[in-house]
Amino acid sequence: MIESLQKPLLKNTSAGQLNFISVNDVADIKGLVEKALAYKLDPFAERTLGADKRIGLLFLNPSLRTRLSTQVAANNLGMEAIVFNVDKEGWALEFEDGAIMSGSTVEHVKDAAPILGNYFDILCIRTFPSLKNREDDYSELVMNSFVQYAGVPIVSLESATLHPLQSLTDVITITETLKKNPIVGRRPKVVLTWAPHVKPLPQCVSNSFSQWINAWGEADFVITHPADYELSTAYTEGATITHNQQDALKDADFIYVKNWSTYHDYGKIYSNDPAWMLDEEKLKLTNNAKVMHCLPVRRNVELSDEVLDSPNSIVTQQAANRVWAAQAVLSELLMPR
Repeated sequence: MIESLQKPLLKNTSAGQLNFISVNDVADIKGLVEKALAYKLDPFAERTLGADKRIGLLFLNPSLRTRLSTQVAANNLGMEAIVFNVDKEGWALEFEDGAIMSGSTVEHVKDAAPILGNYFDILCIRTFPSLKNREDDYSELVMNSFVQYAGVPIVSLESATLHPLQSLTDVITITETLKKNPIVGRRPKVVLTWAPHVKPLPQCVSNSFSQWINAWGEADFVITHPADYELSTAYTEGATITHNQQDALKDADFIYVKNWSTYHDYGKIYSNDPAWMLDEEKLKLTNNAKVMHCLPVRRNVELSDEVLDSPNSIVTQQAANRVWAAQAVLSELLMPR
């Protein structure tokens, strides 16, 4: 048993249900981070916590790190993990309330989710935005439908707007790095910088990282991007925002590199300016900053080979920490209350 970490770290909803959908479901970010780091030191400390429990991982979109790290985390806690690729193996699901199902959808989430809730003790959902209709995507209809109808704890493996397991991992990785190399006399400077990409990408990771860093409250947080790439203020409030990347990078301790498409004129790419790629010259502006990316990364588009393969890159450490983020969250959902 991991001692001193037994107070609840997640919040109950008004219905008495524990979920992990966003940072708003977390009662103690620092405590959850410390629990994850404790599991990293002793992965099997609670290997019977999930004995005779079953976790379902439902993917409406593809995954590599999220899928495998969550399976490993569940296994470390003694759970049986079952993966189902809904987009390839299941019936097309309907989510609209009152829909006349005379089209391509075969089964309504109202019927599917409660059954899945009977099959599993924890249900994990992965879905992406369409990037066509902002109102639809930001309503989080898919994730909220499973929360409403499944009757068991829901974990987001990425949704239309957020990626909370990734963001918890990011805070874990920053915390772990600062423990090894403390910054004395000031708070760390964390910069989220937009990067070019070959296609429009969701705002999920950038929204979520912004939400978590602001809620964590342990860093000076700067977001930099070209004009017209503003994120929703629901997630960025509290951060300093600038269109000048060089000013943003000055004296940075951590740089998070990520592309996202436009929010206001939704889902567009206005610019693929290669000048926004992070390279060695830009690193010279920083305080020997550690470089982060959620992966997969387009080499020499978002990040140069020289940066990715340098000692400044902590992307492998970051990705490996996905296991401990998932394990900390799952253990909280398994804890008797």
